[in-house]
Amino acid sequence: MTATPRQVSALRSALLAAVALVALVTCSPNPNRLERALASGVLRVATTNSPTTCFAGPSGPTGYECDLLRGLAEKLGMKLELVYLANASQVLDYVAGGRVDVGAAGINVTASRSEQVRFTKPVQTVRQQLVYRADESKPRDLDGLDGKLAVPKGSSMAERLVELRASRYPTLLWQEIPDAGGNDLLARVADGELTYTIANSDLVALNRRHAPKLKVAFDVSGNEDIAWALPSGSDTSLYDKVQHYLTTFPETELARLRDRHFGVVENDEYLGVVRFVTDVKERLPKYQRYFEDAAERYGLDWRTLAAIGYQESKWDPDAVSHTGVRGIMMLTMDTAEHMDVKDREDAVQSIEGGTRYFQQLLRKMPASIPEPDRTWMALAAYNQGLGHLHDARKLAQKVGKNPNRWDDVREGMRRLTQEQWYSQTKHGYARGGEAVHFVTNVRSYYDVLLWMTGGTNVAPSTEAQAAAVRSAAESPADR
Repeated sequence: MTATPRQVSALRSALLAAVALVALVTCSPNPNRLERALASGVLRVATTNSPTTCFAGPSGPTGYECDLLRGLAEKLGMKLELVYLANASQVLDYVAGGRVDVGAAGINVTASRSEQVRFTKPVQTVRQQLVYRADESKPRDLDGLDGKLAVPKGSSMAERLVELRASRYPTLLWQEIPDAGGNDLLARVADGELTYTIANSDLVALNRRHAPKLKVAFDVSGNEDIAWALPSGSDTSLYDKVQHYLTTFPETELARLRDRHFGVVENDEYLGVVRFVTDVKERLPKYQRYFEDAAERYGLDWRTLAAIGYQESKWDPDAVSHTGVRGIMMLTMDTAEHMDVKDREDAVQSIEGGTRYFQQLLRKMPASIPEPDRTWMALAAYNQGLGHLHDARKLAQKVGKNPNRWDDVREGMRRLTQEQWYSQTKHGYARGGEAVHFVTNVRSYYDVLLWMTGGTNVAPSTEAQAAAVRSAAESPADR
């Protein structure tokens, strides 16, 4: 349970008094790290601006490690303060120097680094990969790179190259770039400024979603642990708290967090990523203002709406499917009528109608479904209808799965194509696999848009939220 501001303030005052009393009794003026951090009320964390660590999202900083850190700060009743640095090497220097409480920056655990800081249990497992640009020849091994390989200065990649030169490649050459991180070097390879770099596999996979010219040549290492870093020394008070948090973090919640940030990375069903990135630059500007305006009115994120529109029509207002749905948001005649859309091929009307419809679906999700699962299920309902989603949730529950988790419900959606399963449901057969595909792709497009637009967001006003609630009650959400 998260402490209230008043409780945190009272706890801080009591702790400061206790620390002062201990100092008087023991004649020791130095509280331990945990006491100092709690007394300040701020958990200072050094990190990097990266999709695997922390970056600006529509509701503030987000990212896999960032969301984990936020949970830690809430557990301790503290405010999370992020210090952004260029790379993991700089983060480690800040930790070792006592300038921050924790370092969380996609830090690979190595023997030499373990002498500098104290690492927690792993938060992720990765491999180091050699990356090149698609229009270059694929290298077969580290020989013959002609010194065109660049890695961040002081990185675990540089350490790995030193090992490989000593053991297998005596003529291996590379550059170490100061004040640059893996994300920056991957961008330089994608832009043709660098020929090769080495980066962690999770970061490579995420970057390839918006930089499809990046290609993986081969793995440079086996599995390596990513962990958080804390100062070494005899004072383990804060370290013990952090370690306990990670050790007791519910596995189901960790799986949900990983799925949120990495769940669609390994699924390459959206093969049009190159086209998508091009269309974001060339086609989206014509319609972005319409998505933003609709999002403002109905209290949504415009990127979600744009992602739906791209999955449905590739942002083509004249699109028509074989089933007769049409327009940017691919509305059926019934949905268009319910949403008061007179011309489905009018871009403004289509986006307005699709937005209102999707917002109503969100409002009709049971209160027991948390975000982001709530959004994933509303997307499935947008594709196949609310009734079929409810059927899939019931099928998930029948086999002992959680009907409030998309990971479990999507299996129920797939089963709606099988008679042995859909015969048990109220609404019968549905193209459930199509809904799963739809959700996967929209999630992918949304994440790419989020990263490409730098996390900027058109925040819904109070009036828009109120209008959204009213509109949900005014019209049915059956499709």
